[in-house]
Amino acid sequence: MKLFSKIDHHYDLMSRMADTVQADIGAALVSETVTGQELRNAVIACTGCEGGEECPDWLASHTEGAADTPQYCRNRDLMLRLRG
Repeated sequence: MKLFSKIDHHYDLMSRMADTVQADIGAALVSETVTGQELRNAVIACTGCEGGEECPDWLASHTEGAADTPQYCRNRDLMLRLRG
């Protein structure tokens, strides 16, 4: 996978994960709860996740939402913080 395609793919996964656990990234940016740099770092962390192969299936099986991310999610703490 080419670099920008990989980053786009993981940005999509991270955004879907945020939606699934009701973490509002947009509101967090507006309220300065999270910075743009933190989000960029989170996307980069996602690209190295050992559960990256499982993540699309996990997200597909949680279309109604979830109380928490999977244990392997490298952005678990961030997602929980953004749920507030």
